[in-house]
Parts: sequence; C-alpha cells; structure tokens
Amino acid sequence: MQTVTRKSKTTLRQGRLVLYKHDPARVASVGRKKLHIELADGDTLSVRPKDVTLLHPGPLASLDDLRPQEGEVRTAWELLSGRATTLAELAELAYGAFTPSTAWAAWQWVADGLRFEGTPGEVIARSPEAVAEEQAAREARAAERRAWEAFLERARAGRVAPQDDRYVEDVERLALGETDESRVLRELGRLESPESAHALLLELGAWDRTVVPYPRRLDVPTGAPAIPLPDLPEEPRVDLTHLPAFAIDDEDSHDPDDAVGLEVSPGRRRLWVHIADVAALVPPDSEADLEARARGATLYLPDGNAPMLPPQAVQTLGMGLADVSPALSFGLDMDGEGRVAGMEVVSSWVRVTRLTYREVEDRLEEEPFRELYRLAQAYQARRRANGAVRIDLPEVKIRVEEEGFPPGGGYGGGAPNIVIRPLPPLRSRGLVREAMLMTGEATARFALERGIPFPFATQDPPDTDERPEDLAGMYALRRSLRPSRRSGSPGPHAGLGLELYARATSPLRRYLDLVVHQQLRAHIRGEAPLEAQEVMERIGAAEAVVGGLRRTERLSRRHWTLVYLAQRPDWQGEGVVVEKRDRRATVLVPQLALEARMHPRQDLPLNAKVSLVLMGVDLAGLEAHFQIRD
Repeated sequence: MQTVTRKSKTTLRQGRLVLYKHDPARVASVGRKKLHIELADGDTLSVRPKDVTLLHPGPLASLDDLRPQEGEVRTAWELLSGRATTLAELAELAYGAFTPSTAWAAWQWVADGLRFEGTPGEVIARSPEAVAEEQAAREARAAERRAWEAFLERARAGRVAPQDDRYVEDVERLALGETDESRVLRELGRLESPESAHALLLELGAWDRTVVPYPRRLDVPTGAPAIPLPDLPEEPRVDLTHLPAFAIDDEDSHDPDDAVGLEVSPGRRRLWVHIADVAALVPPDSEADLEARARGATLYLPDGNAPMLPPQAVQTLGMGLADVSPALSFGLDMDGEGRVAGMEVVSSWVRVTRLTYREVEDRLEEEPFRELYRLAQAYQARRRANGAVRIDLPEVKIRVEEEGFPPGGGYGGGAPNIVIRPLPPLRSRGLVREAMLMTGEATARFALERGIPFPFATQDPPDTDERPEDLAGMYALRRSLRPSRRSGSPGPHAGLGLELYARATSPLRRYLDLVVHQQLRAHIRGEAPLEAQEVMERIGAAEAVVGGLRRTERLSRRHWTLVYLAQRPDWQGEGVVVEKRDRRATVLVPQLALEARMHPRQDLPLNAKVSLVLMGVDLAGLEAHFQIRD
C-alpha cells in the first residue's frame, strides 16, 4: 500500500492536494525549505512541509476543480465497519474513483467524525455502537443549543420559564458570591458582578425583593448552632437575690445578657452590673466555644437573628428569663466624681426584673433609677472631659414582621411588613450605656493589676480636637475616626475617653466578651487562665470574621430600607446635607437613618434641610434616588 502521509519535497510536488489547518490547499511550488500553497480564497502562503498533510497526489490545476460529490458513503461505512482503511480506498468505495474531488469529499466525512475517524493514511470506520452513541450525543448537544437560545430569547424579553432553572442557577451563583463568572451574563453582554447578577434576577422575576443575598455572599451563617450545652455546674455562688436588678432593653429584645442595680449601705454606694454567666456553660475550646469563635458574634438582621451560641444558652442564662438567673456580677464602688474606686467580681444568683427603655425613661425620678442616672451622668462627664467623642447621628430599628421568615433568605407568600422605627435619644439608654462602659473600664484595670491576659479594646485619637454638635460635623467626625482594635496589650480608647477598656458585658453576643468572662472565671476559681498567646489567637480568629458579620448587617439593613421605600413609591420626607464634594452632596434622611448621594441643582450649605421626593430604588445596587423638591 502506498503511504500518503509522507511530507517531503519528493511527495509534495506542484499540483498536489494537501490539507492545511482543516482546509484544502494546492501545492503551487516547492522551494528548498518551504512550500508555496494556494488557498480556496486565492491567497498564497509559504509554509513548512510538516504544516500540511497530503490528501491526493494530483494533478490538481485549481481548487475550483474540487466539485461536490454524490456517492454511497453509508454503504462504504457498512462494508468497512470496525476496520481500518485508507482515504484512497474510502473514496473508491464511496464514489467509485480516487480523484482530488473524491479525496476531499471523503476526507470531509472523516473530519466530521461520525462514521469515520483517523488520518489520510489510516481511516477507521467506527462501529455501529460508536456511531449510535455519537449521534445521541450530537442530538443532545443540538437540543441543548436550542434550549440555550430559547432561554436567551426569553431573558432578553425579561422573563424565564420553569425549564430555565439551571440557567437561573448560573446567575444565582454569581449573585451569591459562589463564583466570579456567569455564562448567562456574558452572553447577554452584562457585567459579570454580583450586583449585575442580582439585578438580572430581579428583572426576570427569578428573585423578588425579599431575597437578601448578603449573608451567603459574605459566607455568614444564618442558623443557630446545633450544639448541646451542659447543665449549669453545681458550684458556690453569692446570693444577690435580695438586691433589685433590672435588665433594660428594647421591647423586642430576646437575649437579655445584662442587668443593673444599686446597693446603698452605710459607707458604700455600689453599682452592680450583672452579666449572663456564659463561661459557666462554655469553657475554652469546648465545641460551643469553637463554634462561637468561628462566628465571632451574633448576627442581627431585620428579618431574624443568627445567635453566636446555641439557643439553650439564652434560655438558661438570659437575665430575667427565669425567677433566678446565674450571673457573673461586677460590684463597682463609685466615688462622687464618677470614678470606679474599687471592683469585686463574683459568681452569683440574681433576681432580675425586665424593663424597656421607655418604661425606665418614665421612672427616672424614682429610685434607684434617679441615682443610677446621676452616676451615669457623672461618669459621662468625666469621659468627655478626657476627650471622648460624641456622635449623635439618627438611629432606627428595622424589623421585618413575618412569622417564619428565614433570616437572609427569600419569602414565600406576599410582601412582608417592614417597620422602621426611629430610636429616640432616651436618657435611659445613656444610663445603661455608661454602666456598661464603667464595667469595661473597671474590668480592664482589674485584669491589668492582676496580670490576667485579656483582649483589651483600644482606639487611636482622631486628628482633630473639635467636638461638633451639628449633623454634618458629627458625620465628618465619624468618617475620620480610626477603627477600634482588640489587642493583648492595654492602651487608651480615645473615642470613649478611657485610659483602659475591655468589652465585657455581652458574652452571649460577642465572642471576645466571652473570652473576658472565661479569663475572669478562671481567676476567681483559682484556675490557670489562658496564656497571652492563646488570647491573641482568639483575638485574631474573631477579628477575621467580625468584619464580614458587621458588613452583612449594614448591607442587609440597607436592603430592607430600600425595600421599604420600593413599597412606597410616593414617599416624601426630609433630608439634611451632611457632606459636599464637588457637585455631589450626601444627604442624610433622619427618619430612615439612610444616606443618599445626590447632584443638587443648586449649591446647598452643610446642615441645610431639604424636602425629598423618592424617584426610584436600585435594590441590587443598594441605592435610593431622590430629588429635592423646590
């Protein structure tokens, strides 16, 4: 049998038909090292002999002489099935002769790959089973192309069908941050970003406004830990049930972890701050401790919370949820100038009454609230004299009122009721805040004096000594503040105006507060606390996740605020100009605690109040568009 795959200057002569990059070509001339070939479009190329494959020895005067052929290709395949042959034999069987035209026609069947495969020198006639399998695969690919094209047509028209789920999932994976690319968005000519994917899903009706992508996009868990906790250990506790104690919180709070009280006796005025004794159930490196460390803190979303600890922790330890509650109690001896003169820390039993901020606000002229408030004022005055930063920007409480609504997820029936309630600057909130800060300062000093390794909270001072009272000034000051840090080394917290500080009052909600309690519990029980390096490792682990947690909360709160506005397309309200940059202005909407960027037609001074009209909401881009009403 003649070998037709040789590619030397002897076999590749002028007028021969060759294959060049899947297309037919004619050898025009042969040089010392290169061939000159003619292509079907009339171009001439200079190529190496190894760049072409011989199909027919010719002579071929022109590629125009290659004519379509009619033959018995199927019969040839049936005769050759399962055997190897040559291109020449295949051409003769199928077309009756081996000519340049039949060689090219036969090669196209080989290149197609359905019934034949191989090279010009060795053509394999595929078996019937292989052909049937390939036909089925081709039909499946054709059906997939038709389905894909039909989906794209629907998507461009702004709709999807039930059979489009797999294509919608491609977009959802990008919207949820599970991938950074999307075939659908690419084909539609859209930016491949989570925001663009979210916008498309809304346009197609695949998602509605209640789908909140941020917890999954930022990989934040939204369920409660399914970890059993031990029973409260049998151990000595100081009985403080004879002292009144009050857990003061918002009306909808479900995890009360602190309470305050006042003990007045001859020669002593002691502020008691009782904190849920979480370390009694969650020792270091227990399963619940490791899970809490991975979460960093409780996630608070308008449509539900994801606790840092198993629900059993709140049920067992929550202040005032039972007749008597176990606590880690901080007894702070106060002097007349708002200083903590001494502190005692004890494991205790307390009897707690739960009250709301509003209820306490109405009772501030009664004891013990009047004296507690006086101590808080004195302490606050001392902090401010030490440079504490006061930022009093509008705050709101956002709640999605739907039973069974999954945190961070979708909603299956109708539009939820979104309640946005401004939080008034109640004096009772200041009372509780200052009591917690006193405890944090005293606890940090307690640990430092005793050499207990601790996660201290520090903050560098701002660049300015100004303490503005206007909204624009406080907005600018907040933006200039350096972030608070956790460190194993003590240092000032400039924002609070404290020389030492450690967060110690929310062990149900913040992991490093739990570490503080674990260290204090070990100390008062005479056990070895965690080493400094172990505390630093816990600081690093918590700080690594808390940023994503807080960002999830901010984005989710903004999402639901925008859903609230989208449900009220005729919304009108008041805004305050808090920042100006070139021709852009940032307007703060106090009743929503929402910032909006605008391009006002006129130059507006800072702190100017403007009447706003809602023009639209870009939910995927988290932007509300307002217009200033003249």
